[in-house]
Amino acid sequence: MKRLEEIEKADIVVGIPSFNNEKTITHVVRVVSHGLRDYYPDLRPVIIVSDGGSTDDTRDVAKELQLKPWQEKIVTIYRGTPGKGTALRTIFESSRILNARACMVVDSDLRSITNRWVKMLLDPVVGQNFDMVAPIYTRYKYDGTITNNIVYNLSQAVFGKRIRQPIGGDFAFSGNLVHFFTEQDVWETDVARFGIDIWLTIQAIIHDFRICQAHLGRKIHDAKDPSEHLGPMFRQVVSTLFLLMEETEAFWKRISGAEEVVVFGEASPEEPEPIDVNFKKLVTSFKMGLQHFGTLWKEVFCPDCFEAITKAASMDDDRFRLPTDTWVRILYELAATYHQWPANRRRLVDMMTPLYYGRVASFINETRHMNSFQAESLVERQAELFVDAKDYLVDAWDHPRQCSLSFMRAAEAL
Repeated sequence: MKRLEEIEKADIVVGIPSFNNEKTITHVVRVVSHGLRDYYPDLRPVIIVSDGGSTDDTRDVAKELQLKPWQEKIVTIYRGTPGKGTALRTIFESSRILNARACMVVDSDLRSITNRWVKMLLDPVVGQNFDMVAPIYTRYKYDGTITNNIVYNLSQAVFGKRIRQPIGGDFAFSGNLVHFFTEQDVWETDVARFGIDIWLTIQAIIHDFRICQAHLGRKIHDAKDPSEHLGPMFRQVVSTLFLLMEETEAFWKRISGAEEVVVFGEASPEEPEPIDVNFKKLVTSFKMGLQHFGTLWKEVFCPDCFEAITKAASMDDDRFRLPTDTWVRILYELAATYHQWPANRRRLVDMMTPLYYGRVASFINETRHMNSFQAESLVERQAELFVDAKDYLVDAWDHPRQCSLSFMRAAEAL
């Protein structure tokens, strides 16, 4: 890119992947600019808006915003496979070309980003030689349901690091880690399209880069009702996690327990903004899933799990519950089935999506009278159960149930 050649060198690169974010992009870029001015006035920064071909005025708005005289800005349309991974690849390759010491990435729909976020994310890299800084947010109890019920649990139980937001979206990386990322043969794959955040985190873990976390406070963004919008994200993230488990089996089978990861800053005491959740639709989607896929679920899951699933489906909405210990075994048995599945794994994960809806509905009932901080304690207890039950995963992984074979044949026929 000619503009990079003109700039030649940067100390800090801040990347902002965007797509149709004209309402928020100005705020995000301006706050980043002010944060760099306040905390790193002697370092040379470049802000890169990596846009996915927005059909609104995102790029024009970003181009018009004036920065400080010593700050550079690039607004570009990324090329290649659509998805956040390609946007990040553009940012990482630009950071490598500029030989930046640190690269920070933040979401373009953030409404709660402050100058302090810049310092909290960059300071451990710039001043303390960490390679990756993951965020910790104060989030509403029903925001981040995929993280709370799946990713946080599996990532720490399988890979052995307690990273609260493995797919948070707002990170900082050292130049060394950025260089490592750009050399990996993943950028034209579905992982880059659909699961790049968890891939980044797991790569940093298994290759022993120095990781820490930073409290950023409340995250206010374009939150999504899990009953309406998060089915595709469930499929994408779970597929990526299971694929990474396949590729790194020799690594994670040696891991026992989950190590604490250094945390900087203090949690915000403010209760986050609530988000609307269509609880009834979650329960209905779960019950319809049992009607459509119950015969196949019975083949995949152990008798105790399937009994708990059918029992939950018979409950009234206000008493609906899919127990936590059942959820642990469901995810572990699903991972083991994925491991044995030779053909259309995406189809397998599609058929399991209603179970995610059921677990979210159960969590809502369990925490209905709790505030977000009280609900967080429940998330932590659930994660501990996943860690404690890792032997169950290994056993299911190594000794698949015979019925899985008939399940595969039946599923392929659908």
